[in-house]
Amino acid sequence: MALIGLTTGQFTVIPEGTHVFKIVDAEYDAFGILLVKMQTRDGLTHTERFTLIGEDGEPNQRAVNAFSYFAHTALKDFSLTQIDHTDLIGKFIKCEVKHDTRPNKNDPTKTVTFVRLDKKEPVSGWEDTAVSAPAPAPAKTNIPMKNGAVDLDALLGG
Repeated sequence: MALIGLTTGQFTVIPEGTHVFKIVDAEYDAFGILLVKMQTRDGLTHTERFTLIGEDGEPNQRAVNAFSYFAHTALKDFSLTQIDHTDLIGKFIKCEVKHDTRPNKNDPTKTVTFVRLDKKEPVSGWEDTAVSAPAPAPAKTNIPMKNGAVDLDALLGG
């Protein structure tokens, strides 16, 4: 019988702050779910899930808008009108990680932490991936903001 190595730690949520991610895999299934698997230089992993097709079989426009912004940023080309999901593999993207902690639906005495990726920026490769302090509030502009970050829903018409 073969021996299987085991890890000694638990799953670690990526800390809040700015991180550079390398896209290591992208899976798109027949139900319209796209999973983009990413990794930091330090080996921490995160998966972004985009449900591009709604339960009614129609495009989920909010998810398509969010994915379009993500893909344009990672590929550093805002003129693209379509891509193959595998085009993302090997690309880098810089994001500000924020945590959204909510009560666990199954056990109200516990919480669940969701990782949200904000302030996406194109990058060419690994940069200093140490966690940085959150950026100061931006100067007043006509860009819609929500909780100190760009409101993509309002910006993309969602």
